Amino acid sequence: MNTKHEEIEYTNSSGGTKSLVTGLVIGGLVGAGTMLLFAPQAGQRTRAELQEGVGQLRDKTSETVKIKLAQAKTKADQLKTTAQTKAEELQSQGQDLIAKQLDRVSEMAEAGKKAVGRS
Repeated sequence: MNTKHEEIEYTNSSGGTKSLVTGLVIGGLVGAGTMLLFAPQAGQRTRAELQEGVGQLRDKTSETVKIKLAQAKTKADQLKTTAQTKAEELQSQGQDLIAKQLDRVSEMAEAGKKAVGRS
């Protein structure tokens, strides 16, 4: 049950990353367009500031994506470890169950031999 909850959190966090990046890109484009429309300075200076703004936006977006990817990798590693632990537990339980069943079959076979020997 915990695993499903963790999967939901992981899905939600990756969806949030997409929304964040989309918001950053759209916000940057809207800001750049607004700056061009209302710029009271020369075109060359405006282009230089625009290039600087785009560079800063690219750097922020790149950094955000790196952080989110690192978080996703950490979460994936945690889920992998949890899954491996659960698989090992299930394997152990299965082996115990098989051993118990083999013991029962052996007991039944011995009882059958004794019953046949008495007849």
